[in-house]
Amino acid sequence: MIRVLFVCLGNICRSPLAEGIFQRLIEHNNLMDSILCDSCGTSNYHIGGQPDPRTKENAILNGVPLNHKARQFTVDDFNDFDYIIPMDSDNYNDIMSFPEAKFSNSVIKLMRAYDSEGKGEDVPDPYFGGSQGFQNVYTILDRSCNVLLQELIS
Repeated sequence: MIRVLFVCLGNICRSPLAEGIFQRLIEHNNLMDSILCDSCGTSNYHIGGQPDPRTKENAILNGVPLNHKARQFTVDDFNDFDYIIPMDSDNYNDIMSFPEAKFSNSVIKLMRAYDSEGKGEDVPDPYFGGSQGFQNVYTILDRSCNVLLQELIS
């Protein structure tokens, strides 16, 4: 079983949407017995909360089911996940600041390392923007999740 964790700041915008998109891909490719995904945030701002209403709206618009409650990244995630995928360089640095990161066998790569466009860039945080920002994030995540899945199954 390959275990993938998507990480953003609050776990209410980018990472739950990435989780939903990736879960949809897992199901469409009948890989439920092979790949598991989850998401979390580096902060404790929204623990137990639902995704942002704009994230939910965007997910519905794009046919992505979301079934998620926000949680915070923990040291156990280094052992529990094979791939840890932060949305931006701040999330990456927060994860790498854990002493356990040095000894982890997890692949820790930015989400856009899997993007066919904008490699190495951050997934922008749409929290302070409007619906167009959420759609832009969806487009980036959809592209990146497709490349990630192809890498995992090839």
